[in-house]
Amino acid sequence: MLAHVVLFWLKKNLSEEDKAKFVKGVNSLHAVGTLKSFHVGVPAATAKRPSIDDSYDYGLYTSFADLSGHDSYQVDAVHLKFLEECKHLWESVKVYDFE
Repeated sequence: MLAHVVLFWLKKNLSEEDKAKFVKGVNSLHAVGTLKSFHVGVPAATAKRPSIDDSYDYGLYTSFADLSGHDSYQVDAVHLKFLEECKHLWESVKVYDFE
């Protein structure tokens, strides 16, 4: 299994329409056929600790059966459309992949 975690820091002062566009776009990724699991959310209201970074706006968790599934996801038309239509909405993005 391969886990793919993406954290998004959206641009400040986005309109509600732009935020909705991002949420719709990131949720569209659920349609990619190689996904084994999928979850989008905002930082949890867990207790503050020095090791917690909750400065991001949205997190995406996906998993794949193997590296091939992940690689297919990267070039899938749904993923490419999301990037094309939404990349201007975030200030920063961090990706964490692990087996």
